[in-house]
Formats: sequence, C-alpha cells, structure tokens
Amino acid sequence: MPLTYLHTMVRVKDLEASMAFYKLLGLEEIRRMESEQGRFSLIFMAPPDQPDCPVELTYNWDGDEALPSDSRHFGHLAYRVDDIYATCAHLMENGVTINRPPRDGHMAFVRSPDNISVELLQAGEPLAPAEPWASMENTGHW
Repeated sequence: MPLTYLHTMVRVKDLEASMAFYKLLGLEEIRRMESEQGRFSLIFMAPPDQPDCPVELTYNWDGDEALPSDSRHFGHLAYRVDDIYATCAHLMENGVTINRPPRDGHMAFVRSPDNISVELLQAGEPLAPAEPWASMENTGHW
C-alpha cells in the first residue's frame, strides 16, 4: 500500500504567538480551516514552494487544558536552512532562545511558544565553527 506524507500536527495555546514563531522560521500560511461547530482553527504553514511539507497548528478556541506543559514526547520538527548561523541570529534577535546552539556549524534546536522542539540543520556541509556559537552552552533542554 503506498504511503503519502500529509502533515505534522501540533496543538497551540496562543495562535498568534505560534504563527509568529513559525513565520520567523520562514514558513507561511498555506491553508486555514475554521470550525464554528467544533470551535477550533486549523492553520497549515509550510516553507515557500513546499506546500507538501506543512505543519498543522491546531487551536481550540475555548482553550486546551489537555495540552501538556512539556511537549517533549512529541519529538521534533526538522527544517534544513541555507545558513544556520544567520538563521539562529535572526531567531535570537526576535527573542527566541537557542536551546542547542550550532556549535558544530550543522545542527541547532529551538522551541516554539508551545514547547515544540524544532531542529535546524545546515544545508550541505557544516559551516566552519564560529563565535558566538562555538562556545555557547545549551539553554534548557531541547
């Protein structure tokens, strides 16, 4: 039986904050569904020119007490970036904590406002080690 990837779903508590975070990563809204009866919104966001690789943000209008405080059991989302140092600098400038800095010029981890772990991987070969990343310690868990 053939298998086709559809999307990854994450529940969000603050839709605007979560959308802003994913926009900082470079994703854009590609589709939205609002359900008056179900009282929820589904917002699909994907990298430009990659509508087949979306993350679905599920927002329950009346809150979501079932949402765990630490979504580490989820695993992570992963995105390839052209320049991991520039991406991490952009995120830091916008208030995002770099939980696992790209000390190796290859991999970093950050977390969304809903504690979703996001892995960033350098496209191609790792970049040469550079400061401030090379000596930056981990912050929290990733």
